[in-house]
Amino acid sequence: METPVDTSQIVKFAKLDELLSLSRANSLWPLTFGLACCAIEMMAAGGPRFDISRFGAEVFRPSPRQADVMIVAGTINKKMAMAVKTLYDQMLEPKWVIAMGNCAISGGPFVFPGQYAVIEGVDKLFPVDVFIPGCPPRPEALIEGILTLEEKLTGKRRWPVVKPE
Repeated sequence: METPVDTSQIVKFAKLDELLSLSRANSLWPLTFGLACCAIEMMAAGGPRFDISRFGAEVFRPSPRQADVMIVAGTINKKMAMAVKTLYDQMLEPKWVIAMGNCAISGGPFVFPGQYAVIEGVDKLFPVDVFIPGCPPRPEALIEGILTLEEKLTGKRRWPVVKPE
């Protein structure tokens, strides 16, 4: 008679929520959406040099109904604010937002006393999950932002694992 194989070393059982959050974190679909110069860096992150596809986020979707991550890359003017809010509202749940660049986070260099045309941060329109500072932030910073969002979804860091000293 053959002894049964110990499956605890081969198969790992997880709760359904953990499995869903892991699958969501490893297949983020960003919205094809750029407002200013930060969008160039976002496009560079999708190119072969930085290869965002290694992290499961290469499928930039053309429709908000197919996307689950909005990367707000650039300045939001007050004329554009309602269009941005509409795109956010059209995204299906669960959805996440990454604010990329100083303009998306705080209005950037366009904020001064008496200015009337720039929204001073996308978090005034809807909640933001990850902030990526810089003017413009490098493609590596966007990849770090995506890894931070994955960490927020799963509760653990996939790569690189930072060990406390």
